[in-house]
Amino acid sequence: MLQTDQQPRQRRLIIAITGATGATYGVRLLEILRELSGIQTHLLVSEAGVLNMHQELGMDRKAVGALADVVHNVRDVGASIASGSFTSDGMIVAPCSMKTLAAIAHGLSDNLITRAADVVLKERRRLVLMVRETPLNLAHLRNMTAATEMGAIIFPPLPGFYHRPQTIAEMVDHTLARVLDLFDIAHTLAPRWNGLQPPDEKKAAR
Repeated sequence: MLQTDQQPRQRRLIIAITGATGATYGVRLLEILRELSGIQTHLLVSEAGVLNMHQELGMDRKAVGALADVVHNVRDVGASIASGSFTSDGMIVAPCSMKTLAAIAHGLSDNLITRAADVVLKERRRLVLMVRETPLNLAHLRNMTAATEMGAIIFPPLPGFYHRPQTIAEMVDHTLARVLDLFDIAHTLAPRWNGLQPPDEKKAAR
């Protein structure tokens, strides 16, 4: 008789930080997930991602790694997350450089980030790519199309202004709230849209 594990599977998310601007999205995401119970994070940071974290946030690899449950070396293609037998809820690349996007779109698996993304796609799990580049050339657009056709979600971290953010931190949290929604992770990061507010008649009359 087969033995079954009666314990519920722990939720796991793979987080990758690559060399595009916007390291704050990946770091803040780790901070949020650390505060939530029952979600194990597996972190990958590319060499260019390390440079960006230092430039934009003044943080080094060790400081960011301390926010994750497990840290993997991007060169270790034999790591647990390189196999489809490693169960997870999916992967978020925050931010996602155009180089990483291209490697994922063409199935290169040239490092552990792109191999883990390839595994997530082949196992039909959720892959969210927070791509950062502007303006976009045709290669960028075609790679986004290819990744989408394979099942990835292209999620440029574009700020919303309808909730009238007062700080950059509020804009970052609002974007990450939408990302967490894609994984059905409960949060209170940002207010939800409740429809247009009626105009203030006194202000409108001025």
